[in-house]
Amino acid sequence: MRAETRRPSWGRELVAIGTNTDPYQWVEGRYKLMPGIWEALRDSRTPCSVLTKSPLVTRDVKLLKEMSEMGLFSAAFSVPTIDEKAWRASEPRTPNPYARLEAAAELSRNGIEVSILVAPLMPGINDDPRQVEKILELAAEAGVVRVGGITLHLRGEVKDIVMDWLRSYRPDLVPMYERLYRHGAYAPRGERDRIDGLVRERWSRPAPERDPAPHRVPEAAHEPAQEALF
Repeated sequence: MRAETRRPSWGRELVAIGTNTDPYQWVEGRYKLMPGIWEALRDSRTPCSVLTKSPLVTRDVKLLKEMSEMGLFSAAFSVPTIDEKAWRASEPRTPNPYARLEAAAELSRNGIEVSILVAPLMPGINDDPRQVEKILELAAEAGVVRVGGITLHLRGEVKDIVMDWLRSYRPDLVPMYERLYRHGAYAPRGERDRIDGLVRERWSRPAPERDPAPHRVPEAAHEPAQEALF
């Protein structure tokens, strides 16, 4: 990271970490790579963000707070569901969703801008409006400033993986998913509007009264990458 950020051509554009693979998986607890990465981004004054499922990010709170005070850092946590059955089935070996919300609160208490991404929202699995509303309530209590929701999309080989998983976990939903995704990676617009609206129509917390930061996590309308289900 230091070699990259020292290049004369380095443009200090947003570095969004975790939109493909979570940097705070269990192995990070052993190798401790992230502090050095954050320091390199801080020293080069590069705006950055992290999307994670892990409370391990709070280990680096002192450094992240410093970067936040410099206007360089924001965080987002993926919390698709708080239903234990759905969580264990769709996100095996990931930290408990409640632990993620507690970590969000810890970062928020340290003055770090935190968002929650309720994604992917999966028809018939974690799209119960009451459950989504509870996530939003907990997010507000944690001091979260933004929440976004994204309907499940199935690109490439992910579609076959998810359909195989559904056949073992919820075979009753297979016909519906075959209908919703028969034309491609995305559900029909009407279904996406319904599911995305579960978050959009229920989140009433006002945004911070300041100019939008260049490093802010993209909102759901911009179709950010969803994290892996498995």
